[in-house]
Amino acid sequence: MKKRIAVLGATGSIGKSSLDVISRNMDDFEVVLLSAHSSRRELAELSSLWPSAVCVLSGEEPSGREKLIQAIADVRADITINGISGAAGLEPSLAVIECGCDLALANKETIVMAGELVFRLAREKNVKIIPVDSEHSAIFHLIEAHSNGENLIEEIILTASGGPFRNMSLEQMKSVSPEDALTHPTWKMGPKITIDSASMANKGLEIIEACALFNMPPEKIKAVIHPQSVVHSMVRLCNGVIYAQLSRPDMRHPIHDALYWPRTTHSGLETLNFDSLTLEFEKPDLQKFAMLDLAWKAARLGGLYPCAYNAANEAAAAAFLRRETGFLDIPRITAHVLEGDWSCGCLCIGSVLKADADARLKASSFLKKNMV
Repeated sequence: MKKRIAVLGATGSIGKSSLDVISRNMDDFEVVLLSAHSSRRELAELSSLWPSAVCVLSGEEPSGREKLIQAIADVRADITINGISGAAGLEPSLAVIECGCDLALANKETIVMAGELVFRLAREKNVKIIPVDSEHSAIFHLIEAHSNGENLIEEIILTASGGPFRNMSLEQMKSVSPEDALTHPTWKMGPKITIDSASMANKGLEIIEACALFNMPPEKIKAVIHPQSVVHSMVRLCNGVIYAQLSRPDMRHPIHDALYWPRTTHSGLETLNFDSLTLEFEKPDLQKFAMLDLAWKAARLGGLYPCAYNAANEAAAAAFLRRETGFLDIPRITAHVLEGDWSCGCLCIGSVLKADADARLKASSFLKKNMV
């Protein structure tokens, strides 16, 4: 029987890669739902390619989001790929879990903003959350392969490409433009995640996400720069041995693994060639990439600090893209927001959304007062 697949954010980089994987395996999958935020023309093109799929434009006023939530409930897919960018992906993720559908999650903000809430609901609904980020997908499968049902993982090591500014000095980074930041040396991604990769906020979000996904304290989540993006992550076992997952930097690999989980099969994708392969690793410079340190801080503080971190970063990155602030102001704004009190007595969707809105307001106010 074919797996029924919903693809949220179908016109973005994750969505396009997902549909490519599905198109290579039409005997195994059926697309039942496609969503886009505002790319009406592209969604219409996808509709002609996948005529049996329900298509929803979630950014359409006044009821686009509600239509998407209703469509998720109506189609009842077997597994949903959430490739929506940013905080907008949280409520669709919750809707997917609520209807008992497994979630292939590329939207890291879902876990960063409301990990405790998300996993509580997933347990209630007996839903599996399968990470699609290449780093967390690697850890997910490494733990499955090497933990044997026991708590044998001593440390998680996330790899980061270092982005376009890896070899720049802090002084040089003061004057970089949005165009500079949008030129990624390894991955082809959407604008928001590409900016996050340049600031290493993306790795910061992944640190917070890894804590929740794998039930690990932040001090056991490490990050290392690996510009080739071939080693997608590593785990160190309690015996000191490190296991790594390697593949070409192609998001179709983790998407393929998520869609076929818990089994695996031939992907037909290009495999890794060791004939001329060089692998480099280096420690990240926390002065240049302060978003990493701020992520560890947010993870340690817990509560709604991770949510505030995400909201502040989204607001600051958007301001940078609009040329309203400099690149190095992204961590400056985020640090200011995290100085607030984001502790939380009772975590619910209302408290998460309020913290998200309040953090954005605090970031915006700081921008108005301090930026030219």
